[in-house]
Amino acid sequence: MSGAALGLEIVFVFFLALFLLHRYGDFKKQHRLVIVATLLAWYLCFLIVFILPLDVSTTIYNRCKLAVNSSPAESNGSYVTLAPSKQKCFKPWSYIPNGIMPIFWRVVYWTSQFLTWILLPFMQSYARSGGFSITGKIKTALIENAIYYGTYLLIFGAFLIYVAVNPNFNLQWNQLQTIGIAAANTWGLFLLVLLLGYGLVEIPRSHWNGAKRGYLLMKTYFKAAKLMTEKADAEENLEDIMEEVRKVSESIKYNHPLRKCVDTILKKCPTEYQERMGRNMDDYEDFDERQNSYPSEKSLVKLHKQVIYSVQRHRRTQVQWQILLEQAFYLEDVAKNETSATRQFVHTFHSQEPENKIIQYFYTPTVEWYWECLLRPWFYRVLAVVLATFSVIVVWSECTFFSTKPVLSLFAVFIQLAEKTYNYIYIEMACFLTIFFLSICVYSTVFRIRVFNYYYLASHHQTDAYSLLFSGMLFCRLTPPLCLNFLGLTHMDATISHKNTQPTAYTSIMGSMRVLSFIADGFYIYYPMLVVILCIATYFSLGTRCLNLLGFQQFMGDSEMTSDLIDEGKELIRREKRKRQRQEEGENRRREWKERYGNRDDSTRNRVVHTDQKESSFSETNTNRSLSKYTRSNGRTERDRIELLQDAEPLDFNADSINDDPLESDSGRYQPGGRYLSMSRSKIFDDV
Repeated sequence: MSGAALGLEIVFVFFLALFLLHRYGDFKKQHRLVIVATLLAWYLCFLIVFILPLDVSTTIYNRCKLAVNSSPAESNGSYVTLAPSKQKCFKPWSYIPNGIMPIFWRVVYWTSQFLTWILLPFMQSYARSGGFSITGKIKTALIENAIYYGTYLLIFGAFLIYVAVNPNFNLQWNQLQTIGIAAANTWGLFLLVLLLGYGLVEIPRSHWNGAKRGYLLMKTYFKAAKLMTEKADAEENLEDIMEEVRKVSESIKYNHPLRKCVDTILKKCPTEYQERMGRNMDDYEDFDERQNSYPSEKSLVKLHKQVIYSVQRHRRTQVQWQILLEQAFYLEDVAKNETSATRQFVHTFHSQEPENKIIQYFYTPTVEWYWECLLRPWFYRVLAVVLATFSVIVVWSECTFFSTKPVLSLFAVFIQLAEKTYNYIYIEMACFLTIFFLSICVYSTVFRIRVFNYYYLASHHQTDAYSLLFSGMLFCRLTPPLCLNFLGLTHMDATISHKNTQPTAYTSIMGSMRVLSFIADGFYIYYPMLVVILCIATYFSLGTRCLNLLGFQQFMGDSEMTSDLIDEGKELIRREKRKRQRQEEGENRRREWKERYGNRDDSTRNRVVHTDQKESSFSETNTNRSLSKYTRSNGRTERDRIELLQDAEPLDFNADSINDDPLESDSGRYQPGGRYLSMSRSKIFDDV
C-alpha cells in the first residue's frame, strides 16, 4: 500500500474538481485556457486539503521511529524524548516513503502561487478585454496589471528592506523565500479569518432554518422578486447595447476597414438580433470617406466588451429564473403535500427533464413524501446541531491553540490522544474532518459571496470566465494559510508547540517563520482570535443589516421591505404558475381534440366537396353563386377548425397579462365607432 493512498486521492480529487467546474463553468462556450487554468487552480487547492492528513500520519510514524532509535533520555534542545526500549512502531496503511512528500508539496505550492499571483490575474484582464486581436488583448492585460504587480512588488520590497536593515539577519536565499511565503500567507490569513467567521455561523444556521416550515418558500419568493428586477434590468441593458450595435452596423458598410471588427461583435450577439440586423442592413452601399461620423476602433473595443458582458448577464438571468421557478413550484408542492392523507407526493407539474429509471424505481411517490414531509426536516435539524458543535470547537481552539501547557485546543487534544496509541486511522479521520470542515466554511463563503456583477459564481454553467479565474485566485491564496492554521490548531507546527520535533513535510516547505518574529509570534497567533467577533457579528446579522440600510435588499424577517418583496415574489410565482397551467391545459385540449375529432375532419371535408360538385350541375348562372356560398362556408368551417386546434393562451383579466399578451396586436372584428377588437378569435373557444 506504499504510496497507493496518495495515488488514489490524486485521481479522486481531480474528478471532484472537474465535477464542480462542470457545474459552474461551460466547457462548450468558454475558452479552453480559462477552463484549464481554473481546473488546475481548484485541483491543486483541493489536493492540499486531502493529502495533508496523510502527511500528518506519516510524520507521526517518523517521530515514533526517531523516538525508538534514540536513547531513552536523549535531549533535543528544549524537548526530551523518553521512549521505552520495547516500544514498537506500526507503519500506517497510507505511509508515504521518504522524499516523496517534500517534492510533492514543493511542486503543488509553487505552482499554485504562480497561478494566483502571475498567470490568473493576467488571464482575468485578457478574458475581459474587448480587443479584436491577441496582441490588443495582451496589451490591455499588461496595462491593467501594471498597478497590480507594482503594488505587490512594493510590499515585497518593504519586507526585504526590513530584513536587510535588521542586523540580526544574514540575508540568504532561503530567508528571501521565507519572506515571500510569509507575505503571501499574511494576506491569505487576513481574508481567511473574515470568511471563516461568516461560514462558522451561517452554515449551521442555514441548515436549521431549512428545517422550518415555509422558511425556504418565503426566501424563494424573496429571491424571485429580486431576480425579476435583475432580469428586467438585464433585458433593458441588452436592448440598449443591441441598439448601439445596430447603429454601428448600419454606419460601417462592408468595404469599411473596421467592418471585420463589427462582424466580430455581431457574432457575440444573440441569434434573433443577428437576424434582425441582417435584414435591415444593405451591404452593397459604399461608405463615404469624407464623413466623420464613423466610430473609432477604441469605441468598438469598448462596445465589444459591453456586448460580451450584457449577453452573458442576460443569459444567466434567464436560466436562473427558470431554475428558481422550478424550485418555487416544488416547495409549494411540499407545503401542499404535508397535509396529504394518502402519504404520496403529488407534483403540480411533471418534470421537464427525463428522470432516471433507477431513481424512479426506488424514489417512489411514497418514499418522496416520507423524505420531504417527515424525515428531511429532522435530518436538517440534527445536521445543524452537529455543525454548530463543530463551529464551537473551532472557535474555542482558535482562541486557545497558542497554549501548550496545558493544551487547551480540543483538536490538539484529540490528535495527541490518538498519537499515544498510534491509531493512524483515527488520526487521519480526525485530521480530515477538521480540515474538511474548515475548508467547507471558507470555500462555501467564496461560492456564496457576490461583488455586484463583477464576481458571481452561478451554478448550471452560468459563471463567466472572469469569476471562474477570480475564484481560482482566491482558492490558491486561502488554502496555504488555511492548512497552516490547521497545523497550528493540532499543534503539529513546531512554531506553535515549541518542540524540537520532526516537522511535517508541508511545514518544512513553508520554512521557518522565525525570520519574521513579529509575524510568527504575533500576527499568526493573535489575529485568528478575531473570529469570535466576526461570529458574533454574523449571528446578529450586522452585515446584512448594514447592506439593507445601504439599499441592497437582504432577506430579513423583521423588515417591511422584505415582506413587500415576498408578496411581490409570491404574485410573480403565482402568475407564472397560471401561465404554465394554461399551457398544459391547451396542450391537453389539443391532444384530446385530435384524438376525438381527427378522423371526422377528413369525412367532413369529403362531404363538403361532394356537395359542391352536386350543386354545380344546376345551371351556369347559379354555379358561381353556389360555389361562392359554399366556398365561404367551407372557409369558415376550416377557419374555425384551425382556431380550435390553435394553442392560444386564454386571456387573463389582468392589466399586466393583457399588456404582455403576444396576440394583442392581432386584428379582430370591426366594432361600431371604427374600433377593432384587439383579441384573437381563438379565445372564444378556450373553454371548449
